[in-house]
Amino acid sequence: MGTTLIMAFALMLVIEGALPFLAPSVWRDTFRRIMLLSDGQIRFVGLASMALGLLLFVLVS
Repeated sequence: MGTTLIMAFALMLVIEGALPFLAPSVWRDTFRRIMLLSDGQIRFVGLASMALGLLLFVLVS
């Protein structure tokens, strides 16, 4: 299980790094927009992201 967790973390880093590498101006603009959101909106995005990840995890396993 440890190897799988490390592989999942590595894949997350590759995916997270793709946008700043390929389109840094889009990445910077996205963060500017995020800074304009309220705490509640950011929490909702985080919750939705976790729920989607959990759903995908359950469907795949």
